[in-house]
Amino acid sequence: MRNEVSATLSSSGRVVIPMDVRRRLGLVEGSVLRFHIDDEGVRLLPPAGDVKRLKGRLKAPAKPVTVEEMSATILQRRSDLGHL
Repeated sequence: MRNEVSATLSSSGRVVIPMDVRRRLGLVEGSVLRFHIDDEGVRLLPPAGDVKRLKGRLKAPAKPVTVEEMSATILQRRSDLGHL
């Protein structure tokens, strides 16, 4: 793979990631991209991994949690952190 590739930013802020970069990073449709920003610039990082790989690593809760309960907890934690 070449060390440097370029792409053009559209007026709506979209950019097509070149195929060789997508292959190198294992990006597929729906991949969540990660950007590392520091004083030297921005790096595009591969996805953090598929959450499905975590299945079975944690003990099941004593009582099933509903989607509504999860949503309420997320909203409460965001509110506690001042992110609302």
